[in-house]
Amino acid sequence: MRLSDVHGLARLALAAVLTASFVPQTGARETTDQSIERRVDELLGQMTLEEKVGQLNLVSHGPPLRWEDISEGKTGALLNFNSAQDVARAQALARQSRLKIPPLFGLDVLHGFRTQFPLPLGEAAAFSPRVSRMASEWGAKEAAYIGVNWTFAPMADLSRDSRWGRIVEGFGEDPHLGSVLTAARVEGFRQGGLAASTKHFAGYGAPQGGRDYDTTYIPRAEMYDTYLPPFRAAVEAGSASFMAAFNALNGEPSTANSWLLTDVLRRQWGFDGFVTSDWVGIGELINHGIAADGAEAARKAILAGVDMDMMGLLYIKHLPDEVRAGRVPESVVDESVRRVLRTKFRMGLFDRPDIDPSRVDSVFPSPESRQAAREVARETFVLLQNRGDVLPVPASARSIAVIGPLADAPHDQMGPHAARGHKEDSVTILEGIRRRAKDAGMTVRHAPACDLFCRDTSGLQAALDVAKQSDFVVAVFGEPQELSGEAASRAYLELNGKQIEVLEELAKTGKPIALVLLGGRPQVLGRVAERIPAILMAWYPGTEAGPAVADVLFGDVSPSGKLPLTWPRATAQLPLYYNRLPTGRPTLDNNRFTLQYIDEGIAPLYPFGWGLSYTQFAYSDAAIAQKRLEQGEALEVTVSVTNTGKREGQEVVQLYTRDPVASRSRPLRELKAFEKIALKPGETKRVTLRVPVESLGFHLDDGTTLVEEGAIQVFVGGSSLAERIGDAEIAKTFRIPPMERRASASTSVAQ
Repeated sequence: MRLSDVHGLARLALAAVLTASFVPQTGARETTDQSIERRVDELLGQMTLEEKVGQLNLVSHGPPLRWEDISEGKTGALLNFNSAQDVARAQALARQSRLKIPPLFGLDVLHGFRTQFPLPLGEAAAFSPRVSRMASEWGAKEAAYIGVNWTFAPMADLSRDSRWGRIVEGFGEDPHLGSVLTAARVEGFRQGGLAASTKHFAGYGAPQGGRDYDTTYIPRAEMYDTYLPPFRAAVEAGSASFMAAFNALNGEPSTANSWLLTDVLRRQWGFDGFVTSDWVGIGELINHGIAADGAEAARKAILAGVDMDMMGLLYIKHLPDEVRAGRVPESVVDESVRRVLRTKFRMGLFDRPDIDPSRVDSVFPSPESRQAAREVARETFVLLQNRGDVLPVPASARSIAVIGPLADAPHDQMGPHAARGHKEDSVTILEGIRRRAKDAGMTVRHAPACDLFCRDTSGLQAALDVAKQSDFVVAVFGEPQELSGEAASRAYLELNGKQIEVLEELAKTGKPIALVLLGGRPQVLGRVAERIPAILMAWYPGTEAGPAVADVLFGDVSPSGKLPLTWPRATAQLPLYYNRLPTGRPTLDNNRFTLQYIDEGIAPLYPFGWGLSYTQFAYSDAAIAQKRLEQGEALEVTVSVTNTGKREGQEVVQLYTRDPVASRSRPLRELKAFEKIALKPGETKRVTLRVPVESLGFHLDDGTTLVEEGAIQVFVGGSSLAERIGDAEIAKTFRIPPMERRASASTSVAQ
């Protein structure tokens, strides 16, 4: 069978995945919901207590899984099943059970399945919900092809501290950007055939000291304003489930936090899907010090609102006895089972044929998925600086030196959490440059200069010799994959090993140098930012890293990424974020007794929203359509953007606001809308950005939104340094109860 035939079959198979019951409908919605609830009631009425608890048991492939538990109705969901053969075997066993309830098959499909796309933080730099949907849909298509139907993604955790290794899995520091992209990812997963489990609910991205798993302290109003909006956007986008976080929030572990799981998620937001714990998260309540043993941990978790126990085996072991002893009402168990069954019916699992066990993921990457990965990757690259217009590589260059261990690191360019990614599928940056240079008649020489972690620099002299023999130098350094992701918090964000020394020696050659940085977070550059004229942040670009990086380096595509977080000068500045509150003593350079450090600048190295292009953009004729805003109306801002350079390019038009006088101190700036536009040389586009007036307020501790009368400052531009264009005025003060609040994503973000 030809590869194209296999892909054709894959597309046909996916049609069965995208069932009407899984994709939200507009017409017969009420009838469909009523039918599902009736089927859930009928099935629940037939279940024994042990079968009910079995639906709440989530077990991973391998020990302690007993395959016979599936046929005995003791397992409602399975994870880390990533082959069609294993999925088919489990499905067949489930059909042998008394009630024949199909299991969920979950997997961490964060940025691709076999074809690897950029990590979510890099994807966020595209500032494009279209790009986020595309990447998520492709990962879902490939995973669904072999039988996975549920992903533990997206990660909606906002983080303001780059020391936290898992910042790479999220969208950065801004709640509006996070809300838009989280919703897009949920939609993309669903379109590709996967139900989403949005994680980690909630506050996980703000651990003390940036230490993964550490406790968080966040006032409730701040939770509502900053950390919860992306999760609410996930609810409204149709996330099937949520995952409780590992951390304790204000002294209450999230896995036993009824305020989060019941009051906010279910009562205030109306979420009727189910909640799973994270890996052994229920058992960790003992370590948190709020449960004496497994039975108490299980009891506290389910009473708080955790429906499914991931890999703890505490529900299956203790809940029947807890119910019979009267410590857990059976009605609580019934409601958890109802949520799980409701989700399975909505996904169409009861009516779907079992997976074909002959399917293999080696049919991917396909030419189409590679092209998609390449397109997404080059949208994510952020040109941090380009002094002297060193980039793109000049056509006059006849030879290029590619220096650095990460230039030829097929495993590391995929980044952490790579699902079924194979390094053999990767096209390295070195290979991408070689292919493009060959087309231009250029010679490419490569020398790593040091080992992967840049501890051994015995190859430095050879690298310097190669650089001196060449017309242009591309240096590829940064974080090896092992230094990013879960359990990869860092106390020092400086370029690891001896990278700074190597780069300084390269700079001494006098050759034009462009530094390509790989990594899952900003890295402290120190003297490198002064010595190297051009720096391109490429994150972890994925399978098609090489062609995508070459596209941008050689100017075939102009970089258009923008920083989704603030880039620090020093690790000690963290946590660092653009939308901070004002201080009574704003920074004055000539006054020591104002907000500042005595040994480092207070400003970041690069601000939120920053990113250069190979062309230039000018903003003009900004106008606020309506200066006085009533409840139910919208702030509408229109601005002309002109490409004043000689190359095509894309610009992210960003709208920020500030409430300068309020009953509570408000951030210096807040991103409220953005749109990514493409412009040809000399072209002008008129862009309109709209913000519902309700989105100009803030939350109280009970979740109520308060919109206060008064002036609202408006800023428009290409980064968080956008210029003020004028003021609008909210006519009167009003309150919005939590149940009435809706996601406030702008109507004018790029599609």
